[in-house]
Amino acid sequence: MPDTVSTQDNAGLLVLAVDDEAPGLSEIKFLLESSPHIRRVLTAFDAAEALRILRGDYEQEVMARTRAGLPPVDAVFADINMPGLSGMDLARVLSAFRYPPALVFVTGVEERDALVTAFDVGALDFINKPINEERVLKAISRVADRVGRTAAPAAPSNAGAQNPAEPTDDEVIPVELGGTIKLVPRASVRYVEAQGDYARLHTQDGSHLVRIPLAQLEERWANAGFVRIHRSYLVALPLVSELRMTANGYAVVIGTGEGAKELPVSRRHTKELKERIVRPPKSGW
Repeated sequence: MPDTVSTQDNAGLLVLAVDDEAPGLSEIKFLLESSPHIRRVLTAFDAAEALRILRGDYEQEVMARTRAGLPPVDAVFADINMPGLSGMDLARVLSAFRYPPALVFVTGVEERDALVTAFDVGALDFINKPINEERVLKAISRVADRVGRTAAPAAPSNAGAQNPAEPTDDEVIPVELGGTIKLVPRASVRYVEAQGDYARLHTQDGSHLVRIPLAQLEERWANAGFVRIHRSYLVALPLVSELRMTANGYAVVIGTGEGAKELPVSRRHTKELKERIVRPPKSGW
């Protein structure tokens, strides 16, 4: 689980620092905390962990901000040169967020050639290594100006009940495959299967195990057309081609043809599923 640091003050920016080297991460975290604009610093040791934090796997505040139509954090301070997903890869994923956070790259001298590309993917600023306190504080000021405030109010605890933010179809899920990290678009997921505290994402091309409970995906993807049909299954409703009666109760068919997959529907979810399938579009109400 990622390290988190909270300050005493309730006003200020919520930021995420990402660096695969512990000394560098500790240094940027210390300097960020020294700014009066910063309320809280979250940390991650790589880009994949950063994406898990940004989708709310560990932090209720991040999830509440997303539901309230805010960026998951106000800013991400990320190293460029990291194993697996690089800082540049992370930037491309952030640019697909409906409400992307500000992005500041922390870069070594040898990586300066990448800065043109960095700004192409939406970076607000960059900080050269070795890190200079004055330069960090200047970048924080730019972030504060970018978000239009010098203090980021804490997201309300009932934000999800007021105006949940609709997720973008471009959301991606980092999965580990043989020591490499692959980004799986949520739009490619046909159904999700519970496997203990993990979930298996089933796509047309195969399946991927991720460290996310099914209940959390159910809540997070509700506005993206996913519906719970069984204690073990979450399905993409637009891909349901049939709801049929079997000897053991109802079942749904996902897809058509040779790639079709039949999944059981539990009794407690049958009524809601029927209502979702026949529900008229909201624009007609």
